[in-house]
Amino acid sequence: MNDDAFGRLRGIRHEFFTRAGGVSGGIFASLNCGLGSGDDPACVHENRARAAARLDLRAPALLSLHQVHGRDVVTVDSPWQENARPKADAMVTKRSGVALGILTADCAPVLFADDSAGVIGAAHAGWRGLLAGVIEATLAAMVQLGARVDRIAARVGPTIGPDSYEVGPEFPAPFLAADPANARFFRPAARPGHHMFDLPSACVARLAAAGVAAASASPADTCRDAARYFSYRRSVLTGERDYGRGLSAIVLA
Repeated sequence: MNDDAFGRLRGIRHEFFTRAGGVSGGIFASLNCGLGSGDDPACVHENRARAAARLDLRAPALLSLHQVHGRDVVTVDSPWQENARPKADAMVTKRSGVALGILTADCAPVLFADDSAGVIGAAHAGWRGLLAGVIEATLAAMVQLGARVDRIAARVGPTIGPDSYEVGPEFPAPFLAADPANARFFRPAARPGHHMFDLPSACVARLAAAGVAAASASPADTCRDAARYFSYRRSVLTGERDYGRGLSAIVLA
């Protein structure tokens, strides 16, 4: 599922995984990689091992975080144990052979790479993290490792789409307070006073404003495409008790 910009990167592999190809069943079918879900842990570990193998890695080299919808970034020097995941929402590294993994179920996974410097990053950008500056914090951490923002390519992976993300009357206010131009990411919803929010476009706009070399977003809508993606919003609408987490990952070969 490589987009053109990432497909041209040298020495870097990445994948925006769908929910296919795993061993989990029921509402978690089938490639649920979320350690925080209510799925059978043995199934989750097997799914993560399968995802790592797709990246030509062993399971311990696939790292993920205890995501908290903030802007903290971890610089990865060596792998950690799954039960010792840092509380953060982004990772950067210049170490080869470790995959930076982001787990989502409607929030935006954002992958970053400066192939000239050999520096990669990955961020979890829900609306809170986006507003808090997780994208800019990830770019700053990459620069600390030798990257240049004007050489970085970024890709926003599958996320809830603008035709599915209905928000309440109070939602636009903090975005408009931060920048009145953010009004372009909202349009009226069918329900009076409610709005539809374009999360992927808002992410791309933040990337472009930061000066990255290339920024693009997947056209996929996780909420609408139940066959391919997990979705928290869809689970709420259908009354399911839990939901799987999809994986996006990037690695220096």
